[in-house]
Amino acid sequence: MAGRQLIVLVSSLLLTALAFFPSTTATEHQKKIDVVVEGMVYCQSCDHSGTWSMTGAKPIPSAKISVICKNHKDQVSFYKAFQTNADGYFYAHLDGFKMNHMLDHPLQACHVKPVSSPLEDCRLLSNINYGLSGAPLRYEDKRVMGSSYEAVVFSAGPLAFRPASCAPKTHY
Repeated sequence: MAGRQLIVLVSSLLLTALAFFPSTTATEHQKKIDVVVEGMVYCQSCDHSGTWSMTGAKPIPSAKISVICKNHKDQVSFYKAFQTNADGYFYAHLDGFKMNHMLDHPLQACHVKPVSSPLEDCRLLSNINYGLSGAPLRYEDKRVMGSSYEAVVFSAGPLAFRPASCAPKTHY
């Protein structure tokens, strides 16, 4: 008897909710939610080589970065390389990224790594913001809305390469 009363109660609550909340339209169901990662890539200043300081760093145009995502089974589920613009900025649209499990969320699953720099004098990878192992993503409550899509924008970095030609530092 108690089971039947529970079913009646749950059913009436669901019907009440449907009556008070408008139904969604077909276009809302088709709205695509995209994942985007943005950030900057720099050449670290020789004055701060060996540190995580970005003081005096210069943006690198046409640098390559990669976004790597692993699923909850620690298998690569997404990989794509992107290039920075003339200001060293990258906007990486993760077209094709899918979450099949709650642990596949971009904040846990994805990282950004510097890949290559076009600058002859600034090509060594640095570990600034964990660039060598993969810079984690940060959610900064940024979204881009369109009529048929919504993009959630994450950030990573800044990432940096360092010059090979920096003079060794002497400590006194």
